[in-house]
Amino acid sequence: MSVRSPTAPQPQFPSGAAYAEALQHTQLCFRHPELKGARPDLTKLGLPRAISGAFASVFSLTSATSGQRYAVKCFTRYVPDQERRYQAISARLARLDRAELSQPWNLGFEYLPDAISVGQQRYPVLKMEWIEAVTLSSWLDDNHADRFAVDRLADRFAALTRDLSQHEIAHGDLQHGNLLVAGDDTLRLVDYDGMYVPDLAGLGGTERGHRNYQSPLRGNDDFGVELDRFSAWVIFMSLKAIATDPTLWNRLHQPSGEFLLLTEEDFSSPGGSTGLQTLLAHPDQLVSGLADRVRSLAFQPLELLPPLSDTIPKQRTAPTVTTTSPGPAAAPAGGAGGLPGWMTGHVPSPARPTSTATVSTSPDGFRGRTALDVATALLWPLLLAMTGVLLMAGLPMPTAVAGAPVAAALLLTAFARSRRVERAQARAALAGLTQQLGRLDEPVKAAEKLRKEKEKFEATESERSAAHPKEQDKLTARYHAELKEAEQRKVRKQREIDKKIGKLAEDLSKALLKALTDKQNAYVRDRLGRRLIADSPPHGIGPTLAARLAAVGIRSAADFTGYRTVQNNSFNSTGAVLVISNGRLVNVTGIGEAKAIGLDVWRRDVVASAVARQPKALGTAERQQIEQGITRRRAQLTDQRSALEPATEALRVQARKKLEDGRSRLTQKHTLAGQEAARQRQEFSQRAVTLKQNRAIHESLSASVEAARMSLRRLAYAHYVRFIYVGR
Repeated sequence: MSVRSPTAPQPQFPSGAAYAEALQHTQLCFRHPELKGARPDLTKLGLPRAISGAFASVFSLTSATSGQRYAVKCFTRYVPDQERRYQAISARLARLDRAELSQPWNLGFEYLPDAISVGQQRYPVLKMEWIEAVTLSSWLDDNHADRFAVDRLADRFAALTRDLSQHEIAHGDLQHGNLLVAGDDTLRLVDYDGMYVPDLAGLGGTERGHRNYQSPLRGNDDFGVELDRFSAWVIFMSLKAIATDPTLWNRLHQPSGEFLLLTEEDFSSPGGSTGLQTLLAHPDQLVSGLADRVRSLAFQPLELLPPLSDTIPKQRTAPTVTTTSPGPAAAPAGGAGGLPGWMTGHVPSPARPTSTATVSTSPDGFRGRTALDVATALLWPLLLAMTGVLLMAGLPMPTAVAGAPVAAALLLTAFARSRRVERAQARAALAGLTQQLGRLDEPVKAAEKLRKEKEKFEATESERSAAHPKEQDKLTARYHAELKEAEQRKVRKQREIDKKIGKLAEDLSKALLKALTDKQNAYVRDRLGRRLIADSPPHGIGPTLAARLAAVGIRSAADFTGYRTVQNNSFNSTGAVLVISNGRLVNVTGIGEAKAIGLDVWRRDVVASAVARQPKALGTAERQQIEQGITRRRAQLTDQRSALEPATEALRVQARKKLEDGRSRLTQKHTLAGQEAARQRQEFSQRAVTLKQNRAIHESLSASVEAARMSLRRLAYAHYVRFIYVGR
């Protein structure tokens, strides 16, 4: 197999229209015996019908030799290592035992290099087994109202993901268009372009999958067994939600929409998602729990996502429905208001009620007359008769005495009633129920409190979610600012060094000129030092004056530089002083203005003679020494300039590390905050369930309290009097 250079241009592939044109003459464009002369499905215009995607166009061809129908994929874009990928995928799928799979979801295919001729070039195609099936979204359009069928399909999808996971395979683009439902309602998986198998480990991904099914955190380089985990949860949640509430399909799905119930925006911005909020607020706990699960998974790295297959029980065939009568201890079944066992630990479970109503039995009236009751019943007529006799006798007596028997009867009745256990039981029951009711929060207030807490939490969470990209932008802006500053510093230093290098030629000229000038000055000074006044005195300077000059340090032409005239006020005459080489003025006796002029003229002649004989150029060694110094300086500046780029690169690396560290901290912070938010939402869900249960308990206790009060009223005095005579 030839190896393409990394820098080689990518080959250009034909368009879908170009393939369609070539397929009008399959006898000419194909070499493969099954495809040569095959009949393509045609449009109303008589052209080969194409199903076009992002990377290829698929045509239906019926072999002229075998009559077998094939799906032929013609590639419209270059995919790195395409042949190697398909060979590895084909080999891995060929090793699968269909008897061990939950359903025959994998389709046979054959990668054919140089199979089709388009223009002057030949291109590869993928010859695939044809399957009579419809896409998942089309199937749901027709069957979403069949709750049992949709629920069964959800279980079959879960079983398909288990097959993939057990064999370390990831499809890479699980979505409604790549999941086909066959006539027997089993699933088929198509489009293996981005499939991962173990033999492809180390290669990068070729696509990111359909955006409405992928995690917001999936990147271009993600390629491993975890590729399907998020999309599997999305599809499973959608199917289970529709199976529970078929109206969700028409409420959340758009006709011909490229999604089931949720879109990319729902995953990236859950706080503003109408669809996700609808599912989260659904009264069925399975639906809301799965929706909450998907929301929490959207912000977790792919490698941390739990496989759907690890949470679903293994299932080979459609479930068989049996009806049993659960006993008193039967666990609640899945469905409205309950959770199937496999979801335990994956969606919020209902919390146990904080208090349980223990209803004390309140007697519903008096039961069973005692001896005291019978005696009271017998005494009432006697005491009333006694009162009647006293009144009929007409004996003078106070009214209180006449009414004493009735009062005694009333007191006896009250005493007998107080001895009945029913009254104590009724009072105890009412007190117990009232106490239990007082321990419960008032449902309306508790619900309002929970609502406010949730609103405050969601507002804070929305702010946090919105702040995360802003913090990332700040890090990126700081990173670019540091890069810009480093680049500007490098350019500034380069300009300074370039300016110095540009002046080196001028510096060389100046150095050569200075060296020559210094050499000439040294020569002249030497010649002046050799011309002694005593040996060749100027005109008018005899030995005496020469001695006087020597006494003040003037022995040669080099010892003085000239003279200055001075005014002698004492004699009203002009004199002169000599200027020696260090600039000091000396007065020599006998040296007046005339002799000073003579000395100066003599010196000038000596200087002119020396200048006439001074060197006119530097020696070779002298010049080379100066040039070597300039060369060393140039090398130093060049080295300094060359060192600027590594130093700047070090600053870039440092800035990049700061950016990556900052992003890592932000991601960790965001992930932890997301996990805490998920925990908080689960707590809210548990509190909502508890509140619902407590509301039922509150209503039950309130009814029990009212019933206890009614029971107590049925134990009143009049009821007791009736009881002692009629027994009820």
